[in-house]
Formats: sequence, C-alpha cells, structure tokens
Amino acid sequence: MPEVLKAPLAVEFPFTRSLGPVQSAFLTGLRERVVLGVKTGDGRTLVPPVEYDPVTAEEIRDLVEVAPTGTVTTWAWNHEPRRGQPLDTPFAWVLVRLDGADTALLHALDAPGPDAVRTGMRVRVRWAEERAGAITDIACFEPYDGEAAQPAGHSGEFADAITGIVAPARLDYTYSPGRAQSAYIHALGNRRIVGERCPSCRKVYVPPRGACPTCGVATAEQVEVGPRGTVTTFCIVNIKAKNLDIEVPYVYAHIALDGADLALHGRIGGIPYDQVRMGLRVEAVWSDDARYPDHYRPTGEPDAEYDTYKELL
Repeated sequence: MPEVLKAPLAVEFPFTRSLGPVQSAFLTGLRERVVLGVKTGDGRTLVPPVEYDPVTAEEIRDLVEVAPTGTVTTWAWNHEPRRGQPLDTPFAWVLVRLDGADTALLHALDAPGPDAVRTGMRVRVRWAEERAGAITDIACFEPYDGEAAQPAGHSGEFADAITGIVAPARLDYTYSPGRAQSAYIHALGNRRIVGERCPSCRKVYVPPRGACPTCGVATAEQVEVGPRGTVTTFCIVNIKAKNLDIEVPYVYAHIALDGADLALHGRIGGIPYDQVRMGLRVEAVWSDDARYPDHYRPTGEPDAEYDTYKELL
C-alpha cells in the first residue's frame, strides 16, 4: 500500500466590505487616535459600537468618545503567537472595559509574562505609528498606573471618513488525501492517471474517492484512464490570480478522460481561448518537473459526438 500523504494548505482571500455610519466613525476615530462608542436608549455605552442595540434591537447612532485607558475584565495568555496576530512575542488576549464604556473590547496586552497580568489591572491603548482606519490602529494595550484619561468629547464627525475596509481571510489546515487519493497522487508522479471502479455499477471515478458516490460501496480496483479525453464544458477566465503565472484570458475546462465516468478539471492550452469548444479532443501535457498535468492540448482528432459525453456535463 502506498504511503498516505499529507500536506499543509492555506485558503486565503481579501474580504471587502462597506461600512455603515457607526463603524465608519469608529474606524476613522481610531485613525485619529479617538475611541468612539455608541450610547443606547437606556444610557449604556457600547465599545466597540454596534448599529443596533443587542437587547432591544433598536437602531442606535448616538456616538460618544471614551477614554483610551481602562480595566482588564478577563484574560488568557498566548504562548505562541500566530501569523497576523497583533504581536510576534507571547502576549495576553484581554477584554478591556475602557473608562466611560459599559462593555469590553478584545485586544492584545503587551506584558512580560502571565504573572504580570491580572483581572482588574489598569491598561491604556498603545497606538500604532502608522494608522489607516482599522482595529490594528490600536497596536495593543500596555500596563498603566496613572490617572484615567479624560476624553475630549469628540462628536464622531470626520471630514475624511473611512467608508470601506479590506479584511484578509485565511484558513491554515493540514490535508490528508486518504488511501484512494494518495494512490492517485503517487500515480501522477509517474505520469499515470488512475481511477477506481465501483464493484456494483462498474463506473470509474477520477480522481478516486474511495467509495462510489452513487452506490455507496467501497472501491479498490484501480483503472488507468486517459491520457486523452474530451472537453465537456468550459469557462473563459478573465481575472488573473496573483499566485498563478498564467496570462488571461485562458480556458479552464471539465475533461472526461477516456475510460472515466467522471469529468475532472484542467487548463486548456495550445489553442486560442476563443476556439475551445465542447467535444474538443485533448491530451495531457506534463512539464519536466511536474507531478500532475500542466495543461491539456488538442490532439487533432475530430470532435467527439455530443451523445458520447452528455452524461458527464
């Protein structure tokens, strides 16, 4: 049995969102070294501010400045900071109730160790040197033993308000393909494409899944397919991905390899993008050091009849 593989993977994309008037004022305030909250109908001040009262669901817009000093209400020590976290040395995650606020703000506390952190300790904001209108404009909190700061009473009105933000989203995880797909990947390393046949319906699935999605029974019989196949459907890509050195436009297609009962996807090359069509016969092209086909190119054969691939669209 081949070795079961595993690899670290990351899914990352920028998430762009617009801001309502309350969040716009809050983030613009951070850029200007001002912390704003919002006052509810019953007099509570919420920091960070929200646009609707979490108790009554009433819309709230009454902005009020609070102090950059406050009190730790609870905390947890972070021994191993991760990429993108506020500090690159061990720190405490803290909930801080800023002076003048009735709720707590989550952020990092720069402290020499867990013995230096306690519930009830006084802290203050450490502002980032460069600020752009984001929660990271607060670099972190730091211990503070002085008097409570007095807010200047800012109205929350700004001439150049932040109206939108781009927040990077990232998920890091370890992927293990399991027995069936590990065998598939090992075969690709030898420039072979293999699937597995269902012992019940006799369909061949590529890439193999270890079980038939139709019959629900385990699959084990390996079947080599391709390397030629038929384009069943395709799309023209016009937006360049930052991690792919491929000029746009290009074509990404579903390809039914000969001998397979499930279409896989791959890039089409060796032909102008506007000449790719359903039924086009293609073959795998491997680069010198690749463990998988770099792309698929036309074979020069006549196009496949629609009836031969209509069930694989």
